[in-house]
Amino acid sequence: MRLLDVNAMLCRERDIQRASPNDEVLKELDHKSAAYAILSHRWGAEVSYEEVTDLMKMDEGGRDEVRHRSGYKKIIKSCEQAMKDGHELLWIDTCCINKQSSAELSEAINSMYQWYRDAQVCYAYLHDVDETAFPTRPDHSRFIASNGWPEWFLRGWTLQELIAPREVQFFNKDWVSIGDKSDLAPRLERITQIPYGVLQNGLESSSPSVAQIMSWAADRQTTRVEDRAYSLLGLFGVSMPMLYGEGEKAFRRLQLEIIRESNDYSIFAWNPTVKAPRYGSVLADDPSYFGACHNIQKVESDTFVDHLIKYIYKNELGNLGDESKLRKAAQQLSVFVATNAGIQICLPVIPYPESPCVTHCPDSSPVFKAILACSDNYGNLITLDLASRGPSFDRTFSNGEVAKTPPEFKALYLTHHQTADPWHCGLTLIDTNVSHHGFVRCGSFPRGTTGNAITLSSRADLIVIIYVNYSTKSRFAVGLGKHSGREWVHVICDEQNDHKPWLSFAEKAYDAMWSASAQHIMSMPNSPSEDFIKHAHLPRSVWAATVVWGKSGRYNSNVTVDIKQCPGCCVAPHRWMISSAHQCDPDGTSRQLWQGGTACMERRKQFEDIRRHFYTILDMHQPVGTETVHSHGVRWTTA
Repeated sequence: MRLLDVNAMLCRERDIQRASPNDEVLKELDHKSAAYAILSHRWGAEVSYEEVTDLMKMDEGGRDEVRHRSGYKKIIKSCEQAMKDGHELLWIDTCCINKQSSAELSEAINSMYQWYRDAQVCYAYLHDVDETAFPTRPDHSRFIASNGWPEWFLRGWTLQELIAPREVQFFNKDWVSIGDKSDLAPRLERITQIPYGVLQNGLESSSPSVAQIMSWAADRQTTRVEDRAYSLLGLFGVSMPMLYGEGEKAFRRLQLEIIRESNDYSIFAWNPTVKAPRYGSVLADDPSYFGACHNIQKVESDTFVDHLIKYIYKNELGNLGDESKLRKAAQQLSVFVATNAGIQICLPVIPYPESPCVTHCPDSSPVFKAILACSDNYGNLITLDLASRGPSFDRTFSNGEVAKTPPEFKALYLTHHQTADPWHCGLTLIDTNVSHHGFVRCGSFPRGTTGNAITLSSRADLIVIIYVNYSTKSRFAVGLGKHSGREWVHVICDEQNDHKPWLSFAEKAYDAMWSASAQHIMSMPNSPSEDFIKHAHLPRSVWAATVVWGKSGRYNSNVTVDIKQCPGCCVAPHRWMISSAHQCDPDGTSRQLWQGGTACMERRKQFEDIRRHFYTILDMHQPVGTETVHSHGVRWTTA
């Protein structure tokens, strides 16, 4: 482990003109025996390992450029804080790792959780917080892109940096202390949904399930796709090689490594409340699939049969028979193995009747409901629909009723690689114009998106994308779905805007759209080549959110999201049709008045006053179609 010598770094900075190029500011030490502080932060204009070690070898211009970066000032401030607290050594990921060495980078990533756990103290630097107190409530106007909280809480790497250290001290952008993890634990629990006990005493204190830990990372982001997996290694106590460039495969590899180290069935419980799970592999594509798993608990094998008996009686699955046979069969639950053929596992399964109505499976292969050794917050066992595909079983979705027969333990191979889906639909989302009207894309539910590429990967699927304008307090949801193999699009505006987080609105919009999938299909054009438009009126404005769905190939479509002046419903049944509305600023420039929200309401009142004032005169003296300009800057046409 390479550590910054705090005193050497500060001495060099104080006398930078006379510092020697041979002065060493980094030391190689064993993290288990060294006492050190550690920094957790959001990256910006950082300083690398090479720049720190070669700073005095640069010419004056290059050296000044490095020293004026925010990342360099952050290093100096961290060192000053460490010295103030009596720490001689400090670790910062940006400058203590030689990222030119792939071996060193891989070792650092695999060891990072231990390094944070063994640190004397962790400094959490919140670069976007001005106040001298920790935020008490979400501020969506300031932290637009991070769900109302400082950006530090949205990053993938900072998850382990919050959990692993015994002591975490938070600082604002001016390096003023704003609290520590112990005192802030109740508030941190509300922000991150990490249980109080874990924040206070670490993972070992409460042994959360795999699904729970994944849920804490569901809404977090990383610059590199692979880091969504790599940043979670330490939380699960696993290691694996770094292969930047592998994309989403990194998260599948992570899950396989977890399976090799653990017999926690909750790893298969992703999206337990979503009505359209992804077809194929039983492994999730990314952490967002676990967004609803905060309360999923592992059920130990010695108590699983008791839970299973309750499940049988509750669902009236027939006569239980010999309970001892059930307990003997349950002994096989303790082991499941990842192989090339699939994940070898033993699960209690209940068959669906013949000719089941299976939405995701294009044929009539045998379908079972498998019962997992994990439960929700109420003690209800989590189940999984599986469809036979040759020698292995895929995750599927059935809307039928299982046979009224007790579950039978069955040895299965579960597919752990994503197979080609004959029902997939590729979408390209085009929504750049919404930003011109003050809207931002907050996120999507029930899973995340990669850039503007979206895939509906089954015969029944739905993803909801949320857009918010914080200044006008408007938000709307765009639903992109498939039902019975046909695509559909819909848009819903939030009429109430109860100021709850956007995810709450997303869940409500999802439920409303999913329940009306059949109706949405009926509203789509019969010809798949036709473009289709839907719009929804934004409350308290003369604007509408519009969505245009256009085919761009056999399996691909373009979805354009925009904000348009509402086509008629905002002015009807008024007699006058407003053709344009501009106002001159004091500098003589003209600006558009249609900005939505309160401004539009006030302008509409002004138009109504003008209309009432001139109604009789214009109606009596102006021919139909005559255009008139008023001194307020309003142009109207008699109709």
